[in-house]
Amino acid sequence: MTGEEMRDAVLRAVAVVGLAGVALIHALDAHNTFTSTPYIGWLYVGLITGSLGAAAWLLRGSDSRAWAVAVLLSTGAIVGFVCSRTVGQPGSTDEIGNWWEPLGLASLFVEGAVAALGTAVLLGRTVVRPARLEMSSP
Repeated sequence: MTGEEMRDAVLRAVAVVGLAGVALIHALDAHNTFTSTPYIGWLYVGLITGSLGAAAWLLRGSDSRAWAVAVLLSTGAIVGFVCSRTVGQPGSTDEIGNWWEPLGLASLFVEGAVAALGTAVLLGRTVVRPARLEMSSP
């Protein structure tokens, strides 16, 4: 295994663990969420399923589409959290101002890490590297 392949395997492993963490955190909170606001519970089910699917996809290989899904899911969860704490969600304003809820903070940390990692990987793939000039001797 080359250094680049090893680096890719480590990055994918970190993302897989992060995505599993996103799924676990939301699974732990799903029962209470379904009880209070069922449609948000179903959004959790979508996030859990999507996170586990993206993790499985990244286990199979380093597909840019899998990285993009991981970034979008994590970023979407962050946006949902921020909305629920600022303006509230339709039919659910009880979380406004509740920034210090432990599962929420854990979720933000893991989602932020996955989003940052995935973004870095995707940007690294799109950077145009200048061609090396070869000097030839006369």
